[in-house]
Amino acid sequence: MSLKHSSILINLIIPVPNVSICIPTYNRAQILPYAVNSVLNQTYGDFELLICDDASPDNTAEVVAQWDDPRIRYIRHPQNIKRSRNMRSGYEAAQGQYFIKFDDDDALTPTFLERTVAVMESQPDVDFVCTDHWVINARNERDQAATAVNSAKWGKDRLAEAVIDDLLKETFVRQSLQVGSTLFRKDCLRTVDFMRFEADGCEDFDLLVRLAAVGKTGFFIPEKLMEYRFHGGQTSLKQDIHFLSAKIFCLESYRFPERPELETIRFAKLAGLKQVLAMRLIEKGEAQRGRQLIQELAALGPLSSKAKLGQLLSYLPLRLRQLAFQGFRQLRPEDYSERVRNAAG
Repeated sequence: MSLKHSSILINLIIPVPNVSICIPTYNRAQILPYAVNSVLNQTYGDFELLICDDASPDNTAEVVAQWDDPRIRYIRHPQNIKRSRNMRSGYEAAQGQYFIKFDDDDALTPTFLERTVAVMESQPDVDFVCTDHWVINARNERDQAATAVNSAKWGKDRLAEAVIDDLLKETFVRQSLQVGSTLFRKDCLRTVDFMRFEADGCEDFDLLVRLAAVGKTGFFIPEKLMEYRFHGGQTSLKQDIHFLSAKIFCLESYRFPERPELETIRFAKLAGLKQVLAMRLIEKGEAQRGRQLIQELAALGPLSSKAKLGQLLSYLPLRLRQLAFQGFRQLRPEDYSERVRNAAG
């Protein structure tokens, strides 16, 4: 039998799955089973599960070997290729017409695929379906209080089951939607080339905004069909700087020529992010870069009192500077992330 005929035979024996689910993972062998089992327990079974392992140094490979399910495809990279490229590898390997990516510490509720695929197949003009989600803690427990805080913060509690009105406003201004609780048509992701490496750290926000900007259609289901794990503790300065730099890259790349009100919001967001980034850089010890950002802000208009304070602090010795920032952080009100962490306990 020729190679061509063999390939045809294999395709006849192994049908292409309707849905591709990607779980990128790194060094989370202990928690990965919760995410994987949530997929295997779906009431809708026509899927493939791609577990993309970014060269984890733990026993992830042994953990994955426990599942004897032909729908699972394990992609292990021989070297660490970083978060965005690992996610991209799952997207590129996906065979289904529908695609979802969610993190290795989160989970889908049993009817997620059943509910979202039903919308896709009954409404061919819909490009993606997003749902509300639970907040869970380290013990895999759903927390009602933390979930309510989260839904209210992002406005999920006011969205009806329908096509999302003004998708650009929901994604860019309100940031109501989340990629991990969204099923996409893979064709619509090809339109924007999925995720950009430069947006590493805020790829989800960037993807949704770019889909909205090219006129894609989103549908919202107000049911909590996904579980999002909120971790305790604060991010490091290095992580903050990385995220802020990526978010600034995104905002500087967007243009909303037909929506002047969104352009005004974009400029305001950019200024706010640059101010925060300047403060983080000054605290970290990169005073010159921080002052340069503050000078850019000064060229646009009067500086805020916070920016002026940061500029003054940048001339202090590093240790005194860091002590001052720590003191200010203790005095400020509890932010949204801290409220959800505290609620999730």
